[in-house]
Amino acid sequence: MDRLFISLGACSAFLAVGLGAFGAHALRGRLDEHMLAVWHTAVQYHLIHSVGLMLTGILVHLFSETGLLKLAGWLFALGIFLFSGSLYLLAIFEIRKLGMVTPLGGLAFLGGWLVLTLGMIRQ
Repeated sequence: MDRLFISLGACSAFLAVGLGAFGAHALRGRLDEHMLAVWHTAVQYHLIHSVGLMLTGILVHLFSETGLLKLAGWLFALGIFLFSGSLYLLAIFEIRKLGMVTPLGGLAFLGGWLVLTLGMIRQ
């Protein structure tokens, strides 16, 4: 599981950097200022939580009791998909109903950080 989280995090960070560059260059002039800000928020949270996912993989590798740490990793991955994914789609397609999914991703991020904290306290 440690290698999986590190690999997923690294691939996710690669994708976040690519999407950030795409937003800065290809979407400028195509999206209004508000939607570019939405895109930027998606990239920012995507990249931060990709690093969190890699960190979680390292912690899973270092510690023997990893149940909560593994849960944290899956919550980070789910959060990236729901939060950033919904914002990317919202910015491009302006489907307002996708905004209902974004908070679920935010809750997954919060849960990931909380569970990661609890997992480390129990070590």
